[in-house]
Amino acid sequence: MLFQIPLMIVPFIVYNLGLIGVFGDIPDPWKSEVFSLGMLSGGVWSMTLADMLVLLALLLLFVEIVKATRTSNASVLDHLLSTFVFIAFLVEFLLVQRATSSLFFILMTIAFVDVLAGFVVSLRASSRDINLR
Repeated sequence: MLFQIPLMIVPFIVYNLGLIGVFGDIPDPWKSEVFSLGMLSGGVWSMTLADMLVLLALLLLFVEIVKATRTSNASVLDHLLSTFVFIAFLVEFLLVQRATSSLFFILMTIAFVDVLAGFVVSLRASSRDINLR
């Protein structure tokens, strides 16, 4: 049952936890620098909470695409739930003022890619099942 939960809900929840102030009384916690490293070139590479959240979302997108390769009745439910997560992103982006940021838009786009990739990969995998029989 837990395998059917769309993983893109995790960045959605984490972003909203930042909006309600779980990470402290910072106006925009996503701009907080987590760490920085001096590079051999002399430049400084820094990682913010927003960067880490996008990285998390991309890793979860990979897992979602791997999950989409399953051909079972459960995959239909998984795609439906992923679509609902994308709709939640879209509604929040359109209606919540603090969600109108480029970070949230990128997360919403990743959720949209999850929905599209899930359907496309499932259709391709199921067509192979039909051709083999």
